Amino acid sequence: MELLQYTFFQNALLGSLFTCIACGIVGTYIVSRRLVFISGGITHASFGGLGLGFYLGINPIFSAMAFSVASAFGVEWLSKKQRIREDSAIASVWALGMALGVICIFLTPGYAPNISAYLFGNILTITQTDIWTIGIVALLLILVFSFFLKQILYTAFDREFAQTKGIPVAWIEHLMMLAIAVTIVSSIRLIGIMMLLSLLTIPQMTANVFTSRFKNIIIYSCVIGVIGCFCGLFLSYYLNVPSGAAIIFVQVILFLFCRFIVKPCMG
Repeated sequence: MELLQYTFFQNALLGSLFTCIACGIVGTYIVSRRLVFISGGITHASFGGLGLGFYLGINPIFSAMAFSVASAFGVEWLSKKQRIREDSAIASVWALGMALGVICIFLTPGYAPNISAYLFGNILTITQTDIWTIGIVALLLILVFSFFLKQILYTAFDREFAQTKGIPVAWIEHLMMLAIAVTIVSSIRLIGIMMLLSLLTIPQMTANVFTSRFKNIIIYSCVIGVIGCFCGLFLSYYLNVPSGAAIIFVQVILFLFCRFIVKPCMG
């Protein structure tokens, strides 16, 4: 418990709490709409924004957020307006972001920036700005899903029915793509680009073991995510391993435990 006396660990716990809330909400929509591949594309495309931020000397998180939002809408524009297959559009944006990131980092004057914290995550080094950013994102997501849950549900499960009800489906889809992009970039410091997609899917898979209701999956996945993150942080500290890898390891163990031990016992 002496760890809780350190400010950096208190920041890590607070950051992981907000991150799990944001990822639990957005991840449920991603899994329900089967948008895992496009979310992976946005996650890796954000590397281009990070590299651009380092090169221009600005906060890489904010540049990555702008680049990710542009990538998300770019995929939609290519697939719907230019009639390019969605998987091809995602692959193109994914490759462009990674290539641009490598080029910008290579061209950045001075010492090469340390990108390992962004690739693999290191929440023990997050700042107050990072906490405020993901905290605001989590609060906005709670408000959006509280006020527009029915519209989001109809859009996620039956797009045609939603249109007959007069729901602005296109607007809801754009809003959700924006939420996905912003959540992904805001969570990079916790889990890293390489493994962030896992935090958007594994807690939801674990929650689905116990319930199939959309609202309950959101709540359960947030709780499961927080438990996995807190346990992963302690494991990361004591084993001196990257926090992102430790968190995902614990999340996978939780899923396997619930799926193959808890569920058979409940049945």
